[in-house]
Amino acid sequence: MPNIRHDPVAPTRAQRLASGAGIDAHRHDDHQIAYAASGVLAITTDAGSWVAPGTRAIWVPAGTVHAHQAHGELDLHLVGLPATENPLGLDRPTVLAVGPLLRELIVAYTRTPEDDSPERARLRAVLLDQLRASPQQPLHLPAPATPLLRAVCDRLRADPADQRTLAELGPAVGASDRTLSRLFRADLGMTFPQWRTQLRLHHALVLLAEGLPVTAVAHRCGWSSASAFIDVFRRTFGHTPGSHPTY
Repeated sequence: MPNIRHDPVAPTRAQRLASGAGIDAHRHDDHQIAYAASGVLAITTDAGSWVAPGTRAIWVPAGTVHAHQAHGELDLHLVGLPATENPLGLDRPTVLAVGPLLRELIVAYTRTPEDDSPERARLRAVLLDQLRASPQQPLHLPAPATPLLRAVCDRLRADPADQRTLAELGPAVGASDRTLSRLFRADLGMTFPQWRTQLRLHHALVLLAEGLPVTAVAHRCGWSSASAFIDVFRRTFGHTPGSHPTY
């Protein structure tokens, strides 16, 4: 990521980002929680990307170089925490489940960042308690380091609906399906089908935020039918793609 900005303090604030807008690559000396009350937030690092709808937040550890991207009109809420305070004990970006109470705590806490009243301190304490109890979600799309794997993944990123198997993709990059399968496990820590499903879910969230109908999203992301897409989406996010929870 070129032109990396260093902002020592991770801000606590709420802000709006238009669809397609972003925050360029930067890093903080603090930890940060990023939550989108509306729209879909994508955060990218050298290690991959994380996408979060309104039922998820993203934990960004201190020192992590990251960039933000808005999909749909984004109501972004950021919570900065000192590097000495890590309620989750996490040293890598992680997607966290956000229930109704945690959502309201984040929104309320970021509305008045300059408030140093005892009431807000208590609000912060409850927020941290809720964070500690927040389940982690496997919504990371890792970025490959191996050139062969990058070539395969780039093709699928360009067209998530591509139905080719590893055996069919292999000749295009000069590798066997066995080699590629081994690299997926060794480099990305998941199988090829698992990675492709993550890619398609990430792409689906972006398309849904941009207002595309569910059937069109299913088709563009490679599912055989809208019902197959809805089933995978429900199992992953806890709700159907056409019923984004507003709490």
